[in-house]
Parts: sequence; structure tokens; C-alpha cells
Amino acid sequence: MPLTLISPAFPAGGKIPERHTRDGQNVSPPLKWSGIPHGTKSLVLVVQDPDAPSGVFGHWAVFNIPPDAGELAEAQDGKPGPSALRQGTNDFGNAYYDGPQPPVGHGVHHYHFRLAALDVPSLSVPGQAGVQLVWKEARKHALEQTELVGTYAR
Repeated sequence: MPLTLISPAFPAGGKIPERHTRDGQNVSPPLKWSGIPHGTKSLVLVVQDPDAPSGVFGHWAVFNIPPDAGELAEAQDGKPGPSALRQGTNDFGNAYYDGPQPPVGHGVHHYHFRLAALDVPSLSVPGQAGVQLVWKEARKHALEQTELVGTYAR
């Protein structure tokens, strides 16, 4: 079975609810996955917006996720539960989830929630590594990856 990623909050290709944006409560959406490949030692999740005016904008990076976790619950403060999890610094300058907030009138933006199964138990990245660096390092160790895309416009 291939690696899959879903959210109970929105369908693939669907609109991300305002609750999960910076216009709303800025709460990270619940995410669930299945099909973890054999040999996976950790997982990494990033959220990126390639439609941003300045280029790819990083909204979230979570890594060192245990391979048996199966999900990240909705997090009110944008900070998922287990303390072993690490988070990269997003392009707003925060080391937690910051949801969609595209420029007003800029059209629909596509938010790529990317999950990768890694062959290492932890990523070796600097303490304040950005989303793009976390994803670049994760891809070097990826056994498999998948993505879920949600949309949002203002």
C-alpha cells in the first residue's frame, strides 16, 4: 500500500477551513497517514505554498515524528504533542504552524502538505532550520513521500 496523507478537516484539493488559517484561529489541521514503508525510522511533514508572490513560502515543518504515530492531531497552539518532535522555523519566523494568509486578491493559493518516510531516526538540521532546509534534508533520506493539497484565497 502506498504512503497516503489525509485530513479530516478538508478533502484533497479542497478549501482549507478558515479555522486553520491566520484569518481564523490558526490551528493546525488534523492529519492522518497510512502505508508507512518497511524500514521507516521517522517521518517529516512540511507545508509549503508555491503560489506566494516571493516564491515558495514555508508554513510548517515537523520532524522526528515516530513511524508508528499515524497522525498529528489538531493543535490549538500550532505545536503538536510529543516533545520528541522538532519544528523548523517557518517563513513568518515562527517555529510552529502558521496557516494560510495569502495576499488579498491574489487568487487561490495551493498549500502542499508533504509527508516523507525517512530511513533515519532523526534529521540533523540546525536548531532554527527553515522549512525549505528541513525538506531538502528530508528528501536525502526519503524512502517514500506523498502530499495532500488544500486551497485558500482571501
